[in-house]
Parts: sequence; C-alpha cells; structure tokens
Amino acid sequence: MLELTKDTFDSEVTKANVPVLIDFWAPWCGPCKMMGPFIEQLAGEMPNVMFAKVNVDDNSELAMRFNILSIPTFVVMRGGSEVGRFSGAMPKDAFAAKLKQAAGM
Repeated sequence: MLELTKDTFDSEVTKANVPVLIDFWAPWCGPCKMMGPFIEQLAGEMPNVMFAKVNVDDNSELAMRFNILSIPTFVVMRGGSEVGRFSGAMPKDAFAAKLKQAAGM
C-alpha cells in the first residue's frame, strides 16, 4: 500500500498506468479502521489496480484539493483524472463492486 503525500501524489498518481484507488483516512477514524483489512485483501487480489492511502491529518492540502468532507472517502483515478468516488464503510463485496465499476473492470 503506497502512502501518498503532497510531495509524492502527482508523480505517483499521474505516472500510474493502472487505475489508482486512493483511500483518504485518519488513524482515529473507526470506519477507516474497519475498511483497512478489506482494502489490504483487495490489494492482494487486484494486481491491475494501485492501492494508495492519504492520511488527511498529515496531508490536509490533499484533502482540501479533493474536497474530502468525510472519511473514509475513496477516490479512483485513471490517467490523472478522477473517474469514481465513494464514501463510508461497507461490506467487502460492495466495496469491490464499486471499485471495479469505477476502474472500468
């Protein structure tokens, strides 16, 4: 799982030749903690997607840039452009379905 910062975000996300799932989260967030294991599992199951995290406490500039109003929020990027967004805790299967749809899989 790639940890993104304001310094690495653009170079990592724009150079990716696969869809990128970005998990905007915080360590104190209960629903974020609940989603963590699902995301780790899916990262192992979906090699054609890059999985990344942005800690909103440490990277408030990125949270503001993407207008993150609640966490967890998941943004899917492809070719440097946002192609999907969904928020909140959900079952693994529902999360995987939303991710696949947004990533065009």
